Amino acid sequence: MIYTITANPSIDYVIQLEKLNTGNVNRVQSDVKLPGGKGINVSRILAELALPSVALGFVGGFTGQFIQNKLNNASIDCRFTEVEEDTRINVKLKDSVEETEINGQGPHVSAGAVDNLKQQLAKLEAGDIVFMSGSLPPNLPASFYKDLIPMIQAHNAEFVIDTTGQALLDTLAEKPLVIKPNHHELAELFDTQFANQGEIIAAGRKLLDKGAQHVLVSMAGDGALLITPDHAYLGGTPKGTVINSVGAGDSMIAGFVGTFAQHHDALAAFKTSLACGSATAFSEDLATSAKINELLPQIEITQVD
Repeated sequence: MIYTITANPSIDYVIQLEKLNTGNVNRVQSDVKLPGGKGINVSRILAELALPSVALGFVGGFTGQFIQNKLNNASIDCRFTEVEEDTRINVKLKDSVEETEINGQGPHVSAGAVDNLKQQLAKLEAGDIVFMSGSLPPNLPASFYKDLIPMIQAHNAEFVIDTTGQALLDTLAEKPLVIKPNHHELAELFDTQFANQGEIIAAGRKLLDKGAQHVLVSMAGDGALLITPDHAYLGGTPKGTVINSVGAGDSMIAGFVGTFAQHHDALAAFKTSLACGSATAFSEDLATSAKINELLPQIEITQVD
């Protein structure tokens, strides 16, 4: 089973305006309310791939109930821990020129709520995969996700943390199933700039040496690289118009983890990962199964090392 942990989920209230005029009354052209959070995004994509997952995390109030209702309607198994304060609302204002975000802080999470989440993880079985990512409620320590790793590994389960910088480096010794820096983030890890693809692959191999099992490097319009201990593969991106970059990275992770959990085939997982990421980028919301299936045959993978 795949478990996703979203410690600080949100309702993403997306508002479309012709032009945002601050200090004045603005009329909305359209709006939509979506369940938000990296773990939740992964569960939603897994559902589109017809793969089960269990969504864990902390929710509260009517906003938390909205999220649970939305996920239940998508046939996602929600086992969130209830907290006293309301789940946050993130406002995303879009006009013809730019996008402005106003993100809520999130509720206080009690020690008892954290213990409840840990009790859920005590039910893990060998071969399960736990995905953890996203911002944290204000009172939880920055090490919250990392601190859960020993409990996950005690059950012989795998983990994935989608993070960057020093926080990413700090998890490598624990052997994450996959990590997904983009090429800019990878360069920053080693305080360098890449002149060619070979240098990107060499840097990715350093992360394998430090403990990562698979390294996915996204390169925007240039596709992505999958780097394994034996080979490196380049995956192209299908043709399409980028509408939305939010959630594309989460979609890539979901496609890789879901397919790998089924078949333990890194190349097949890579192909699905690319299709899921592109399908989300070409959609107003997260990818649908129809869009993913449309793009899958267009994904070409080439061994480059």
